[in-house]
Amino acid sequence: MPDLLIELFSEEIPARMQAKAASDLQKLITDGLVDAGLTYSGAAAFATPRRLTLSIEGLTAESQPKREERKGPSTTAPEKALAGFLRSVGMTQDQLEMRDDKKGQAYFAVIEKPGRPAADIVAETLAHTIRNFPWPKSMRWGAGALRWVRPLHRILCILSDEAGTEIVPLDVDGIQSSNQTQGHRFMAPDAFTVSSFVDYETKLKRANVYLRAQDRAETIWNDATNQAFALGLEVVPDPALLDEVAGLVEWPVVLLGQIADDFLSLPPEVLQTSMREHQKFFSVKNAKSGKIERFVTVANIETEDNGATILAGNQKVLFARLSDAKFFWENDLRVAKAGMKAWVEGLRAVTFHNKLGSQFDRVERIAKLVQLVAAHVDADPSEAAAAARVAKADLQSEMIYEFPELQGLMGRYYAQEAGLSPAIAAAAQEHYAPLGPSDDVPTAPVSIAVALADKLDTLTGFWAIDEKPTGSKDPFALRRAALGVIRLILANDLTLPLKSIFSQADARADADHLLAFFHDRLKVFLKDQGIRHDIIDACITMDGNDDLTLLVKRAQALSEVLGTEDGENLLQGFKRANNILTQAEAKDGVEYSYGADVKFAEHDAETALFAALDTADETIKPAIKAEDFNTSMAAMAALRAPIDAFFTDVQVNAESEIIRRNRLNLLSRIRTTCLQVADLTQIEG
Repeated sequence: MPDLLIELFSEEIPARMQAKAASDLQKLITDGLVDAGLTYSGAAAFATPRRLTLSIEGLTAESQPKREERKGPSTTAPEKALAGFLRSVGMTQDQLEMRDDKKGQAYFAVIEKPGRPAADIVAETLAHTIRNFPWPKSMRWGAGALRWVRPLHRILCILSDEAGTEIVPLDVDGIQSSNQTQGHRFMAPDAFTVSSFVDYETKLKRANVYLRAQDRAETIWNDATNQAFALGLEVVPDPALLDEVAGLVEWPVVLLGQIADDFLSLPPEVLQTSMREHQKFFSVKNAKSGKIERFVTVANIETEDNGATILAGNQKVLFARLSDAKFFWENDLRVAKAGMKAWVEGLRAVTFHNKLGSQFDRVERIAKLVQLVAAHVDADPSEAAAAARVAKADLQSEMIYEFPELQGLMGRYYAQEAGLSPAIAAAAQEHYAPLGPSDDVPTAPVSIAVALADKLDTLTGFWAIDEKPTGSKDPFALRRAALGVIRLILANDLTLPLKSIFSQADARADADHLLAFFHDRLKVFLKDQGIRHDIIDACITMDGNDDLTLLVKRAQALSEVLGTEDGENLLQGFKRANNILTQAEAKDGVEYSYGADVKFAEHDAETALFAALDTADETIKPAIKAEDFNTSMAAMAALRAPIDAFFTDVQVNAESEIIRRNRLNLLSRIRTTCLQVADLTQIEG
């Protein structure tokens, strides 16, 4: 069984496209081979800036013969129908078979497809893949019709086994396949021949090319950290940048550079962002001071001067970039030290939404709303309002105009320069959080208050103007805002009356509909924690469902109880009691909701159930009032045994109408007692 090696060699592929392109190549080729009747034992795809590579092991040498039967028209069908069928199967009438069918006789075509050599199938599949490759962007060059992400130069395609190596012949737009490739563009540009994947990878490394992106990334990180460690410094981890740079070089050469003293006073985040975004440099910091003092750049070539010329050029460009950053910083500091008033006023000219006013209007709404929220998070209302009024000020700064991703963080620096309290400065940075499911959640009271008010204003505002998410569309990120509110409430164990706050934030917002939206988001959030949606539904119907902390505690307790044998069996007993009761009420036209009396009990199991319900009620009611859901759920679960015994020993529909009504009212007590804890009718199964 031969092994297959494919390499598509081109000009530089953008780093952001490489991983997906390698995955697409593997899927398209392997799917095509399997569809054509070949099997294989393993496949792996690789990408460098100049090549996509696919290695397939244990490929079958040829496809298996196939026998296909296709039913045609009836033997009495018009000639046109028969002619069409013959064309579709590529046969003549005398090659067809006539067989008995349900409606008489019909024509059948038996098509024998012989096996095909793997080379023929590979050539066909690869040519189709190249011509139809799903690049996000592609180009056409020269006189050919082929579109590729960058000009395609070579196609390496070989099958190899113990007998030797075979070139799979194909021609795509004048590019003929071969068993040759090239190494590093400058350090080893000559073509060389390969005979297998192992031979290919070995020779590539000799020709200054690391085929595997992981190898390039490890080389970069190890060399960078070692060079920094030698100077008592640390490289700032940046996994995304590491992946990107590994896609920019085939032979990484790590160079450690110096940042001019003029810029060491800049905030470290400004230095890191400027170097990452503009130059793809890693930041190197002093672990003791936290300051960024040096940088790491990665070249794609070894030079006689050990990279000195490359480093000098990079430092020159970096000086210009950081000069701009320093200019922005110094200008911004003058405004910040004046109290940021110019920036706050400048927000009047920035439209938030044409139906919701300017950013200044929004800030005023948040400042008003935050005072309502502050009481529920132990924050000082006046300090929270002051924080809200400056939280968006940095949006007017020159630094944020250049680096939008630093919004909030720069707000903290500017608030400190303005002489504002540490709590206000922290809120300027933290009020955007959490932006995603893995972001840290603010825990400082003022930060929590502003973060909640910011997100609640967004939600109530867009609800008021009927701009709600629909299907997969959520242009204003309202689902993310709701999840942020949920995480802020739950992580800080807050009691927040959401419906009241919705109404006070914007009376035009439909508080009930918005709360339902929160409940849907809560289901998504809790699903990852193993709590089923029907359990949440069972708790949503209870009082206090706009207190998300209370709601989640109830759902967690119910989930734990229903995960036990007692809880599961109790649920079945409850459903049985509820079903019998519902059917009897419908039949009799009355509601059996009171009047169960133990004096009419005829069986010990009946008497025991009365006693168990009395005991449960004595525990459940005060426990729910104290929000002790674990205790109330445990008391409900304890009803499992007496309910089971009742249904085993007692016939509800007794001959005596008095006894029957009493037992139905007893079932009503089961329903009432259990429904104090959660609406078990919502539980599936």
